[in-house]
Amino acid sequence: MPLAEDALRARAGRGKIVTAVQTPPEARRRFGARMIDAIERVGNKLPEPFALFLYLLLAVGVVSTVVSWFGVSTQVPGSEEPAPVRGLFTGEGIAWLMTTAVDNFISFPPLGVVVTLLLAVGVAERTGLLLTLVKSTLGRAPRWALPYVIALVALCAHIMSDASILVIPPIAALVFKAAGRNPVAGLLGSYAIGIAAFSCTPFITSTDALLAGISNAAAAPVAGTVLPVTAVSNLALNMVLSVVLTVAGGLVIDKLLEPRLNRMGIGTGKAAGHDSDAAASAAVTAQERSALRWAGLALLIVAAGVLALTLPESSPLRNEEGSFLPKSPLLSSVIFLVFIVLIVPSIVYGARLRKITGVQSVVDMMGQAVKDAVSFIVVAFVLAQFLALFTWSGLASWIAVNGAQGLKDVNFTGFGAVIAFIVVVSLLNLLIASGSSLWTLIAAVFIPMFALIGYEAGFIQAAFRVGDSATQALTPLNPYLVIILGFLRKYEPDAGIGSIIARMLPFTIVFWILWVLVLSIFFFTGTGTGPGMDILVR
Repeated sequence: MPLAEDALRARAGRGKIVTAVQTPPEARRRFGARMIDAIERVGNKLPEPFALFLYLLLAVGVVSTVVSWFGVSTQVPGSEEPAPVRGLFTGEGIAWLMTTAVDNFISFPPLGVVVTLLLAVGVAERTGLLLTLVKSTLGRAPRWALPYVIALVALCAHIMSDASILVIPPIAALVFKAAGRNPVAGLLGSYAIGIAAFSCTPFITSTDALLAGISNAAAAPVAGTVLPVTAVSNLALNMVLSVVLTVAGGLVIDKLLEPRLNRMGIGTGKAAGHDSDAAASAAVTAQERSALRWAGLALLIVAAGVLALTLPESSPLRNEEGSFLPKSPLLSSVIFLVFIVLIVPSIVYGARLRKITGVQSVVDMMGQAVKDAVSFIVVAFVLAQFLALFTWSGLASWIAVNGAQGLKDVNFTGFGAVIAFIVVVSLLNLLIASGSSLWTLIAAVFIPMFALIGYEAGFIQAAFRVGDSATQALTPLNPYLVIILGFLRKYEPDAGIGSIIARMLPFTIVFWILWVLVLSIFFFTGTGTGPGMDILVR
């Protein structure tokens, strides 16, 4: 019974006449909460992912065809000839789709990553290794600290590249569930932080080397003016951003996401396909502890094998220069290495507990994992065609180059130009989900432009990473969104794309504001973003 009614009756019992008007709970809700609810309602009215990307494919086909009729072309920086916009519903476009549809699907990068890793994750989950590992390690963290621990794990797991987006969220959900907290908060919070970490991890990864290579190529016209960009040119900024990401991400999970989910009653029931609440909270048995030790030994053997192949100067996993950056067989083997690291200890663990009695047991577990991924595989077919068409038609280049030219026409020269650039990147990121692809398209325009008004190429690259990373979780074109939606529907069967986007919005807003603030501090204090990289051209 509402407190206002209790107070009214108590006072009436003392012979007093009191008039009480209780404000409806909905009227008291904050504007931000109402806005997020509205976004979720609108987003969930979108079609299912397959239909959504099919409609987008048709829309891009129509737009590209109409634009091609007018002979529109784009002069992509670095290209000798203008690239014309090509239409899908033309003879050339129909022939392209019919001859490349299979290749578009098979060569769709996330498809191989998802299926490969789900084979290993499926065995790790069905043998019970993941749950036991959670209960014996991460589950020991204090209940209040879990959001921050998960944020740190999601951040550091980026060293696994795309694999982190598939492995960490379901584990985070189990950690929260075992601690009596909302598993959906762990799932979505770790996804938001993990996908944002692509541009602010404190570790040097292939992403740093890739972006540096693109920046140096784009800076060729002003090579004598700006400093060369290296893989560590943004390291100082990234280290600060990683601390901000961990703390801010944990706070958003703890103070915003989880309370809202609890108020809505989401994630508080039993999740389909998962162990019961009793099993999730039970202590690790002696048999499980013994099997976990054997799994740990197997992991050490795998790690020793990898080191034996990696450390020697003549290692086949090194590149021709004898190093690992920017490209090498080792970096190209990350997904396979993650697969081995997951599958070998899982098989050993399952064998010790007699959950794996032969090869067929592993095959059955992998088959169930692929069965769980069927919806993603179906969606991946049409998503691959959409993304391939968006690139082939030339619309992606046209949007990116004209967006860059629009900012150039504004003719800012101060820090406001940098802020405007970050805004443009954040918006373009909603259309071009691949950060390296987007940087390839716009770096050749922005780096020379900003160099001419006095900004180092490495600093502009840092600004790009801020804008690109902060909005990654919002774009519906992210192929891993379908996987996260599948995870979410185990706890919330009626969830849709709008459910994820609405719950990612607080993370995006907080990250964007804080990261721009951090970049501003670096700018106004004149602190370089990394070793040997200044803010302004000297």
